Amino acid sequence: MISVRRIIVGIALAFTGYLALRGLWWTEPPVQPLVIVAALSLYLVTIWLCIFWEPRRAQIPSPVDGPPTGLIGGSRTRLPRWAGVMALASAFIVPTAIAVAVRPEDRTDPFATWYLGGIGVLMVIVMVRRRPWVAWIGIAALAVGSIYWMGLVNAMSLGLVGSIVWVAATQLMLLSIDRAARDTAQLAQLQRAASAWQASQSGRQRERRIQVQRALAVAGPVLTRTVATGGALTDEERTQAHLAEGRLRDEMRGPRLLDDAVHAELERARRRGASVTVLDEGGLDGLDEAALGVIRAELAETLRSARSDRLYIRTSPDERVAVTVVGRSASGETLSDEDAVDLWREIDHPPTR
Repeated sequence: MISVRRIIVGIALAFTGYLALRGLWWTEPPVQPLVIVAALSLYLVTIWLCIFWEPRRAQIPSPVDGPPTGLIGGSRTRLPRWAGVMALASAFIVPTAIAVAVRPEDRTDPFATWYLGGIGVLMVIVMVRRRPWVAWIGIAALAVGSIYWMGLVNAMSLGLVGSIVWVAATQLMLLSIDRAARDTAQLAQLQRAASAWQASQSGRQRERRIQVQRALAVAGPVLTRTVATGGALTDEERTQAHLAEGRLRDEMRGPRLLDDAVHAELERARRRGASVTVLDEGGLDGLDEAALGVIRAELAETLRSARSDRLYIRTSPDERVAVTVVGRSASGETLSDEDAVDLWREIDHPPTR
């Protein structure tokens, strides 16, 4: 299967091969051909290592984790330091070696100027492998060496400008890729947040439907009887309406605290005339049914022995306390805010296994 990485690697190999052949295509016999061959060998080994070398334990980050590292597309890791040192060595050695190996009048011939493009390609690969400082130092070394041996005008006209432009364009392209990767990561996070919000809204909608069904089950018969009699209810029916109202409030304000035993004790407290308030203010999230069962059983036991005129049952966000039950009784003939607290019970979270 042909991938973008393979295409880019193939182009890089073809270009380096062309430059190597150009360096061996002598129009005039060089003074030291072995030096030229050695310089070409150093160049080819270095650039092939920069293209293919990858540490075995390197892990490739996904676009969500951050910008890609390595070859365009993020499929390679950062260039090792020792390979960067070899690339710098080539940038410093090759121009001088070629210039020394040929006659001074041949230093502007194609077989003696191939390194202007060759080192430029090498530094482009180093830039792609995420070593920008190495790439720019290598370009600076290439500029100094070529200008020293062939002059500023010849160096600029024979390929130095192109190499500088290649490296600069590559860095700009990588910056664009990194920005696109960051944008992709942000969009992925926003998508996950939107999915989570949609899931929570769906859960709340299901919970509201369940609460409406419970309300209809609890209050429906009483409302039907009230409408049928025109509001003329007996004392027992009024009591049932009061109990239905209280049960409906309990179902809407604290459904996680309720089971049959708790329902029965709440109804018993209301039948004897107590005012009961049930509020779920958080703190029970993440508890399984077994833990909730323990809390409900202890709550039912607490309500069973309660004799207070007003009962307040609240969940607690405290790490230790799950539910707080407070009972107050009238100090006089009527209930007021000055009533004495005659019941205080904190129900702890069950120990985790």
